[in-house]
Formats: sequence, structure tokens, C-alpha cells
Amino acid sequence: MKKIFYVLALIVGLVTTKAQEVPLLDRELFYGNPEISGGQLSPDGKWISFMKQYEGIMNIWVKKVDEPFDKARPLTNSKRPLAGYFWSENGKYILYVKDNNGNENMNIFAVDPMAKADKGVPESRNLTPLNDVTAQIQMVSRKDPDLLMIGLNNRDKAWHDLYSLKISTGELKKIYENKDRVTGYDFDWDEKLRVLSKTDEKGTTQFMYKNGDQLTPIYETLVTESAYIANWNEDNSKFYLVTDKGDLDKSALYLMDPKTKQMTKIESDPKGKVDFGGLSMDRNTRKIISTSYTGDKTENYWKDKTWEANYKFLQSKFPGREVDFASSTKDYSKFLIAVWGDKYASESYFFDAKTKELIFQYTPRPALKKVEQYLAPMTPITYKSSDGLEIPAYLTVPAGSSGKNLPVVVLVHGGPKGPRDYWGYSSTVQFLANRGYAVLQPNFRASGGYGKKFKNDGDLQWGKLMQDDITWGVKYLIDKGIADKNKVVIMGGSYGGYATLAGLAFTPDLYAGGVDIVGPSNLFTLLDSVPAYWEAARASLYGMVGDPNTEEGKKRMKEASPLFSVDKIVKPLLIIQGANDPRVKQAEADQIVIALREKGKKVNYILADDEGHGFRKPVNNMAMYAETEKFLAEVIGGRYQKDMPEAVAKRLKEMTVDITKVTYTPTEKTTGAAQKTTK
Repeated sequence: MKKIFYVLALIVGLVTTKAQEVPLLDRELFYGNPEISGGQLSPDGKWISFMKQYEGIMNIWVKKVDEPFDKARPLTNSKRPLAGYFWSENGKYILYVKDNNGNENMNIFAVDPMAKADKGVPESRNLTPLNDVTAQIQMVSRKDPDLLMIGLNNRDKAWHDLYSLKISTGELKKIYENKDRVTGYDFDWDEKLRVLSKTDEKGTTQFMYKNGDQLTPIYETLVTESAYIANWNEDNSKFYLVTDKGDLDKSALYLMDPKTKQMTKIESDPKGKVDFGGLSMDRNTRKIISTSYTGDKTENYWKDKTWEANYKFLQSKFPGREVDFASSTKDYSKFLIAVWGDKYASESYFFDAKTKELIFQYTPRPALKKVEQYLAPMTPITYKSSDGLEIPAYLTVPAGSSGKNLPVVVLVHGGPKGPRDYWGYSSTVQFLANRGYAVLQPNFRASGGYGKKFKNDGDLQWGKLMQDDITWGVKYLIDKGIADKNKVVIMGGSYGGYATLAGLAFTPDLYAGGVDIVGPSNLFTLLDSVPAYWEAARASLYGMVGDPNTEEGKKRMKEASPLFSVDKIVKPLLIIQGANDPRVKQAEADQIVIALREKGKKVNYILADDEGHGFRKPVNNMAMYAETEKFLAEVIGGRYQKDMPEAVAKRLKEMTVDITKVTYTPTEKTTGAAQKTTK
């Protein structure tokens, strides 16, 4: 009964006169902790693990399959939300990685899922107890369930050596000392190290075939091309290679013999519109289950009749929604499936593939589920940019609105090279739509998935054609009568934060304001301070924004840096930053806040001392979005929820910076492979 009253409280009494039919939904529905999420079956199918809050933070819990969820036991007590976890092959351990307040210095932890604690949680062991190291999991053994292959950059911050790690004891053994710019290690089905990838100073990547101690070059891509090994064939004689090398624009799937270098094309997008998407393989038969491609939505092409039949059966049970196989037992007889859609709160079900039994497990956000009739559909659209390039995008129009003359938030994704926006449920999109805003998500040039040319067309176009791709999206909405031209705000994180600053600086008349979340303002200091282990990507970064070692590069970078055009910024700006961000450091926010302050411009500044590149803690997220919706309402007149829990109000006050006290200290510059630093 208490929960029913809580749900009603979230929607009753918050309706304004601007939306008689659609209630104002509490921001906690979107940004509070889910009740349960991330469910996984143990390898033997006897246990279910999942994420649930413990002392206010999402942690790992476990229960027997046939037990109710309220009988579950907590396994971890992390003070920072965990990004994910997995079971070891024999089910003896659950493993996860964790950093310190968003600094991305990851350690690998193990916990015994069968261990019980008299009080609190069982002990988690840090298997890589090293400071200032970013551990990378390279291979999880099936042949020896006590074994991981990991990369550690403890010897040289720029490069990861390869180690074997014994889970039960934490014993580390160096397998390969990386003194030759190795950026990837690839193992076959028998877990033999077969191929190493090396990237030189120009960004050229070579695949090196390993035969004993001998390394032989077998394949090479330029900095403007990409290739990766997706898996191996049944007898380990050949590997599946996804590549866009040479004349290929859209990446395709090939089978390559590493000894003869012979390549056989397997498949590319049947519609010819997008890159090769995903390869799903049966770990028992080593045969292909399916391939997938993502344009407006994701399409699967099934190669295994049994899997296809199961998928179609599940689709028939959930018409109008998407179905994913989220987790399975070793033999693929039992699954946890995720059911979701653009305007649906997701659900999880247990599925027995043999009996076709389907049992509901949980809804991560049950309170949202009760009001999902007020969520808005996300629609794929396209429009042309300034040079005629067709830009794919998604448009979400508020439920219950006329769809005309609306305030708009342009929500720009990060990256930029590789990531893209996808169709589906988005907390931020639905939150903004509920506040009365149409939301435009442009997949501008440099976004991934649309081919090599589309991706590389963004090189040296920061603040130029890439920005046009966003600008012309706004013009498209204005021309169609969807957008009120005086009520458009630009908002985004990482590169999206940069695009926000660039939009206000380079097209000052287009936007009424901007929300910059962890966005770079100065391309010089951005490149100077990238993490040491990004050294292999330096040539790619220079290709994107300009080479600071050349006069032409310096000129481009200065022109594209919003900091140097701060005098053109005339509209209100909200800046949000994590103090421990290793990618876009706090200095990026500090610099532009100071520059705006000194010119008497309006800027609000939110800084979280316990976050990195984006906020993870729910209290921080809710505080950030409370300030964001207030800012948007002031600038373009949408609805906003004025009340907030005491803890959120307290945290917002703590994170709100007095801009008169902001100072800027230049960060140390990373200078190359040895990573010496200068002031």
C-alpha cells in the first residue's frame, strides 16, 4: 500500500496548466536508482545475480532462481555505482571493475557469490591492488575458470603489458612486455594468443600473427580506416575480420587465413546503408548464430534456425517491443531476456528454451511502468546539412502536444568518432519530453555506423561542417513548424558539450541557451591533458581537430575552440563538470567560466567532487537535472518540478560553484610514450 501511495505522489498534484492530459513525472522516475537491474544467470542456471541498491548505491546481489527477489543477499558494498559485472566460467566468482570517484583508474575485483556474511557483505578481493593503473580484461578463460588475461599499464602509463591473473590467489604473471606500441591482444577458441595489434605514431595499425616468439605482419589499416577480429572459425584456422579498408566504405565481415592472408567475404549490410554491426556466435559449436545491422533500428539476420525460432516466439509474445537475449546458461537452454522499446519501461523474463516457459522476473523501474502511457515515441528522421549531406536523426515530440511551434532541446551525443545515438528508451529524452520539449538527436558526420566516408568527413570539421549538421537540424525543425525559433536550447555531454559551447559561440543567434556537460572548451589544453594510455590514439585525435605541432593545425584548433570566441557567447549557459574527469579535465570548464565571468556573461556552474566523465551517483544526477530543468524553464519556458528531496537539495547546493571564486591552474602536459611531463 505504501508503494502505491508513493507512485501516486509522483504524478498527482504536479500537473501545470500547460499540460492538462500529461502529468509532470517526478525526476526520480528517470534518474533514481532502479529497483533491480542487470540480471544474469549463473553458468549452471541455478542462481540469478542482479544490481540493486545497498546503502543507497547500486551493488551486486544474488539469489537462487526459484527464490523471490526479497530473499536475495547483497555481495558488494561499493560506495560508487558499479558499471557491470560477470560470472567466472565455473560460477565460483563474480568479477567486476571499479575506479575511484570517476578517475577511470580501474581495478579488478572478485567476490564469492556463495559466501555469506553475518553482517553486511562478504569480502571482495582487489585482484589488481595498484594505484594510478587502468586494468583491462583481455580474455576470460573457459578452459581454466580460475584464469583471466589482463592488461596493466603499471610499467609504462601509456602502454598495457599482458598478464595472466589467477582469480583464486591474485597471482600475476607477465606474458608479454609491451615495448612496441601493442594496442590489442587476440586469443582463439583454444585461448592461444594468436594476433597482436600495433599502432604507430601515424595511427597505422598492423595485425601481427604470432607463431611462437615470431610476429609476422598480416594486415594493415590507416588511421582513417578500421578493422577488428570479431572471432575465430570452428577449427581456429581462420578469423572473422570486420574491416572497411581500401575501397570499402561500409565495413564488411570477412574470413581471413592468418597464414596465407587469404580473405573471403562473408557478409555486408544487405541494404547497403550501414556498417557491419554485430556477430553472435555459439560458444559450444563455434558456429554463427546471427549477424546484425543498425540503421534507424537494429535488424538481426539469423543463421541458426533454433535461435531464430526462439526469437520469433518471444517477439510474438511482446508485439511492438524489442527482445534481447540478455543472459544464458552455458548450454543456452535457459535465458534471461530483456523486453523494451522507445516508450516502454523495460522488463526482464526467465525463458526456458526447451519448454517455452516464460516467467516474469522484474521491472527495473516499476513506478515508471505504471505511468508509461505518458512516454513519447522516438521517430527516425533525416534532413540535409549545409553541403547537402543527409543526416540521420531521431525526433521525440512530447506526448499530448500538437507537435507544432514547440520549445526544442537539441541533444548532442559524445564521441565524436564512432559513437552514435540509437532508437530506444532514453531517460534524458523522456524526461525532457515530459517537461514539454521536442528533442532532436542528430547523428552528425563523424558518428559511427554509417560508413567510413561519413565518419571521416568530420575530420578537421569541429565547429564547422560538424556543427552545421546540428545547425541545419534546427533549421529543419523550424521550417517544418515543429520548433519555435526563439525557444531552442542545445545540450550534450563530452563532444556534445563541446558542440553546445560551439553552438553558442559560432551560431549565437540560433540558440536561446546551452547546457554543457563535461565538454572541452579549449582544444589545446584538451590534447595536452588526455590520459597517458590514449597515446596510440594521438594521431587520430590530431586528424580530428588539427596537429598542434603545425601552424595550420594551431590555426584550426584556435578557430574551433569556443574559449577563443567567448566574446560571441551572448546566451545563458549552464556548465556541468566532474572534478575527477580524466578525459575532459576540470580545467576545460574552469577556463570558460572565468572567460565568461570576466566579460560579464551569464554562466551557472555545477561541479561534482566525486564524479568523472559524466555523473553516476543518483543523488548527483537528480541534482544536476533539477538544475537543468530549472535552467531550461527559465530560458525556453517548459515545465519543471520545483520540489526535490532534502538530500538532492543539499547535494545541489554543495555542487553549485560561486563563479567569482573559480581559478584556473594549467594542467601538466602529456608528451608521448614515456609520458614525461612538463609544467
